[in-house]
Amino acid sequence: MLDNLKKFNIVLASNSPRRKELMSGLGVDYVVKTLPDVDESYPDTLQGEEIPAYISREKAEAYQSMIEPDELLITADTIVWMNGEVLGKPKDREDAIRMLRKLSGASHQVITGVCLTTKGWQNSFTVTTDVTFAVLSEEEIVYYVDKYSPMDKAGAYGVQEWIGFIGVESISGSYYNVMGLPVQKLYRELIKL
Repeated sequence: MLDNLKKFNIVLASNSPRRKELMSGLGVDYVVKTLPDVDESYPDTLQGEEIPAYISREKAEAYQSMIEPDELLITADTIVWMNGEVLGKPKDREDAIRMLRKLSGASHQVITGVCLTTKGWQNSFTVTTDVTFAVLSEEEIVYYVDKYSPMDKAGAYGVQEWIGFIGVESISGSYYNVMGLPVQKLYRELIKL
């Protein structure tokens, strides 16, 4: 599958072990390249899906001078969006606990922006998944934060971890998007290249 990609060396610009796992699941050969301290800030005027779309394009821009003519760069950014607020990666343990208290018994959206970039072309898209959490006890929240250290995850949780097993009541949309890369949509976009 994806024979059309044979003319490209695919580069995943991400340190995320989940994105690497999901890319590998597509059966695509790729290499990982990352730059330290890529700016993930965004204008305050952006809302919802505009935010990860913007950040994924900004990440691609950071790599622009490094892209070889035969390379296809994939950048992505995932946010948790709840009631008009971004729940990003927690700053510390207390921030993670605060976020999970907020998510408890409520619904939110996980939005991933993906940007595909070559030397002369760029395409980006977003995917949104609705997630509803059951009510979590304080003991469950603290247990998860202390045992799983979700500091590198938007919204302070990984759906594929214990908190997802016991806390996620329903998902409408792509499960893999909640993990950090909407591989079904990515596959469809790669077919078009």
